Amino acid sequence: MSVWDDLDLLLDSPSSLSVTSNTRGTVKDKANFKVEEDVAAIRKAIEGIGTTEKTLTEVLAKRSNAQRQLIAQAYEKATGRALIADLEGDTHGDFEDLLVALVKPPAVYDCHEVIKAIKGAGTTESTLTELFASRSNRQIKAISDVYLAETGKLLTHDLKSEVSGDYGKALLILAEGKRDESSFVDAAKAKADAKALYEAGEKKWGTDEGRFIDILCHRSVPQLRQTLVEYKNISKKTLQESIEGEMSGNLEELLVAVVKCVKNVPAYLAERLFESMRGLGTTESTLTRILVSRSEIDLLDIRAEFKKLFGYSLYSKLESEVSGSYGDTLKHLCGQD
Repeated sequence: MSVWDDLDLLLDSPSSLSVTSNTRGTVKDKANFKVEEDVAAIRKAIEGIGTTEKTLTEVLAKRSNAQRQLIAQAYEKATGRALIADLEGDTHGDFEDLLVALVKPPAVYDCHEVIKAIKGAGTTESTLTELFASRSNRQIKAISDVYLAETGKLLTHDLKSEVSGDYGKALLILAEGKRDESSFVDAAKAKADAKALYEAGEKKWGTDEGRFIDILCHRSVPQLRQTLVEYKNISKKTLQESIEGEMSGNLEELLVAVVKCVKNVPAYLAERLFESMRGLGTTESTLTRILVSRSEIDLLDIRAEFKKLFGYSLYSKLESEVSGSYGDTLKHLCGQD
């Protein structure tokens, strides 16, 4: 029995770990979806002489995650083999990573990205920062549930041994997935928090990082939006500018990411995509993670923010930066503006 079978405890249906498709995604359920036809096409693509990569892209990038789960189940039933194992055996490199990412349920994929970031030599803080700053409580809870099912351990427990200092403190609060989710905005509290942040940073010699962590990692998003406005009134600087001036390293990056996500998650992720394709070389793991994980949530908004920030479309940037079957699949997910 695979660990994915153990996850049945968490699943009520094939798509219950997937994010509910919404109108801001680029990938939707395929109309007239016929799972048997898709399985036959994938088998032909994998089992024939030479793998037909185009077919794998056409099928997997143009189905919703819930439909991919049905394909994976039917494929295993028909062949006695796991679809992911066959994809890993017949494709390679970034293209393999991308197809495997598409076939995993979203929470499983996010969880595996966390595991990759904390295992092995050195911890990849930038991945942890992106994931925990941009995910909702519900998504973080789903990641933790998968982690427990797969490892038998608490995610926060294992994170504790991998991250330290003020960065570790802030990340662990976010990883608990307990940010206030009330939509009520307390104007007086926003003013008091803005004043406390100003006094903990700009106004004093040395910075009280704990105060920044407490407010930015616990308050609700609407409450923090009001706090950002009040902070600018007091300081004449934005809170992001103050954090960048007062802090450094991983803690600065995490708190700036939190502030950016409070303002606009798609804009933050558009910046991450831009950075992953900037300068020499492309960070394919970041491209894959963002395009796969947001394709049914807000990739349309990310595309719009990318164009607004950088003056050209995400699709055109992908055309110039990535190629082959990997590039074609990413472009399918992105769609043209």
